[in-house]
Amino acid sequence: MIRLAIFVAVLALAPGLAHAQQLQDLINVPVDGSAAAWIVRTFGLLTVLSVAPGILIMVTSFPRFIIAFSILRTGMGLATTPSNMILTSMAMFMTFYVMSPTLEQSWRDGIQPMLQSQVTEAQAVERTAEPFRTFMMANTRPKDLALFVDLATERGQQTSENDRPYYRVLVPAFMLSEIRRGFEIGFLIVLPFLVIDMVVATITMAMGMMMLPPTSISLPFKILFFVLIDGWNLLVGSLVRSFS
Repeated sequence: MIRLAIFVAVLALAPGLAHAQQLQDLINVPVDGSAAAWIVRTFGLLTVLSVAPGILIMVTSFPRFIIAFSILRTGMGLATTPSNMILTSMAMFMTFYVMSPTLEQSWRDGIQPMLQSQVTEAQAVERTAEPFRTFMMANTRPKDLALFVDLATERGQQTSENDRPYYRVLVPAFMLSEIRRGFEIGFLIVLPFLVIDMVVATITMAMGMMMLPPTSISLPFKILFFVLIDGWNLLVGSLVRSFS
């Protein structure tokens, strides 16, 4: 987890690190009178650390997991079970499992050589970000990527895969693709529960039980159905295998 935090901080500080002469300049108090520049850099560092969780969500598999888990809970008709903390924790650890090869490659190619003074900060940033770029490219729909490339072109911002600013179109395209896939998986999850609700509602209506909510009867059947098919194993396994 410490390595993961370092990854997020370095990726977020990419523009500043690319032009900095020394990494320690971000935290060392200046002695040449440039206190204003030091204050700006320190404020920028604190700001980046505060938005690190958001950066982690933007470039990893977390959105797909949390969307699928949330739709599962809604489809089963459970308002607070499992709790938000449990779902978020599951999504985080599944994300760490999926992203482990990417994180290890980033650490091995970028962070570790920089800590050993083998590469410059700018080179370390590029090497650290490259595995994430590869992961996002492999899991981004070409249609979504083309959308943001066209939007950038309309705004007069030419971009290509070889340009460093390419991340400004890749990250939102990746997030859009992840949200779409999360809802697609959520639809497949909710569909069998919807069938159970319809069957139970039809039976209760035929028996004349107008005042009895069908959901109060269908809930135990949905939980039993999910347990019998080993739903958590199937869902988590399918989500992990859905990543390239």
